[in-house]
Amino acid sequence: MALITRARHKRKPVAEMNVVPYIDVMLVLLVIFMVTAPMLNQGVKVDLPKVSSEALPQDNNTQVLTISIKADKTYYWNLGSEVDTEKQQDRAMTLPQMTDAVTKIIRAGTEGGKRTQVFIRGDKSVDYGSVMGAMGGLQKAGVGNVGLITEAP
Repeated sequence: MALITRARHKRKPVAEMNVVPYIDVMLVLLVIFMVTAPMLNQGVKVDLPKVSSEALPQDNNTQVLTISIKADKTYYWNLGSEVDTEKQQDRAMTLPQMTDAVTKIIRAGTEGGKRTQVFIRGDKSVDYGSVMGAMGGLQKAGVGNVGLITEAP
């Protein structure tokens, strides 16, 4: 009888490290950081500085529209300089009325070949939501850029 002998090969120990568990841990940490990162900056107090700035140069092809927000959250518009009372709206408006008025002003300026620069003058006691509402209304009216007017320190 012939014995069949198998050649036994001894397996050498593998010197490589199994990295799959480490990758799993890293992915869990990545997810945790991605979830918590947006929450980190919500509780930060911000003390905005007062800014001194120079007046912007005027262009003959540009009309300036200033939206004023009073403390009682009423809106006013002024086309031109603050001294120019002919083009000033003295009637208090709501946000939808202001949006409609700005849309008409911008259309008229565009038809006349003028570019409209829009600035917001908000009372110090007006809440952030009112200013953001005005900016949203201006965006609906087709305004791309809005400047904020501040006082010098």
